[in-house]
Amino acid sequence: MTDQQIAALPFEMYREGYEYYSKTNAHPGSDPKYTTSSLLDLMSWDATTNLELLNQPLLMMAGSKADSLYMTQDAFKKAVNAKDKELFLIPGATHIQTYWKQPYVDQAVDKLTQFYGKTL
Repeated sequence: MTDQQIAALPFEMYREGYEYYSKTNAHPGSDPKYTTSSLLDLMSWDATTNLELLNQPLLMMAGSKADSLYMTQDAFKKAVNAKDKELFLIPGATHIQTYWKQPYVDQAVDKLTQFYGKTL
């Protein structure tokens, strides 16, 4: 994709995701293509299935500007039996930025350290 095509993608997550996975952080031996069956599996998979069975401590994190934030919030609501349940929003971060941009990564690591120190 050209930079112009990337800029025309409809969602920030797609634009940043393409940049991250295909340009700046792609492994030189990776192939960005996937099979039709893999795409179908991905499209039909629901991360919220059986979340009510989770009874361990749960920390979910998301960027406050993430296009995917609504999915995290939905999953968090469905984890009704999780103990020490917490949803941590990383202020100003998008979905992809939480992977590698400072200070977002530091905030996530600090939160993980605090959460594990309390719950493990």
